[in-house]
Amino acid sequence: MPKEEALLLKTTEVAALLRVHPKQIYRLLEQGLPARRVGSEWRFVRSEVLAWSQTGEAIAPAGAPVTPTSSTSTLLAANGDVVIDLLLEHIAAAGRTLVGFVPADRGEALRLLEAQRVLMAGYHGDAHPPQELQQVRLARIHLVRRHIGLAYAPGEKTRLRRLGDFLGLPLALRPATAGVRVAFDAALEAEGLAKKKPRGAVYPSHREAVFAVLRGEAKAALTTSAWAERVGLGFFSLGEEDYDLLLRARDLGDPAAVAACETAQGKPFRAALRGIAGYDAKHAGTIRYFD
Repeated sequence: MPKEEALLLKTTEVAALLRVHPKQIYRLLEQGLPARRVGSEWRFVRSEVLAWSQTGEAIAPAGAPVTPTSSTSTLLAANGDVVIDLLLEHIAAAGRTLVGFVPADRGEALRLLEAQRVLMAGYHGDAHPPQELQQVRLARIHLVRRHIGLAYAPGEKTRLRRLGDFLGLPLALRPATAGVRVAFDAALEAEGLAKKKPRGAVYPSHREAVFAVLRGEAKAALTTSAWAERVGLGFFSLGEEDYDLLLRARDLGDPAAVAACETAQGKPFRAALRGIAGYDAKHAGTIRYFD
């Protein structure tokens, strides 16, 4: 270990130094507590922490409970991705602050977050949030890097070898704001197929889309490789994208946000994701900011 890293303090050590509850450190980070990332964890320089603590910043007394930093309920708005199911299961199993689930595609989840009706929203892809949300500082808690594409009945593999083969089939489509639909439309345009409009009905979630294939309502569904594997379908990849939880940076200290972040960083959660097709969870729990 480099000498500099060996001298860095852990979150629990900084909490003891400042005489606050360890979970309070998440709130102090938003107030300007100097820190740096080492892997998926925060590390601190003792002298910097002491200098910052003497600048007059308000610090809760030792033993004070950590309370939410906003009046937002502990709700997560997201699509029914397998990783979300597992995250909520692990939070509940650990006896952490319970997080409620609101099914919503990316567009609706962002609208709920902007209206402060939910604490966190499922967020995927590389695009910046809508302008309305950029008025406040936002943070992303990373969960996985995932494969998105088309799930289909395994018996169709020999004739579904390229994207154009799916056109003309009845598809289980997703709303225009869904990340996989955006990727699908972009892939059609890149291959010169944008004028060939896909046929099929729009389904509100990955779950409903893949079950439409199982019921025979569609021949293929826009979804993730994780969902294709879960229900025993074949998969045609359109690419990869990050899947994160988006929230206001000031709410990182909310008990539900802390539970989500620490659960994502935990070994049980990462181990559960390791065997799921198309998931890369090596950076799970990492926090990034939109500046």
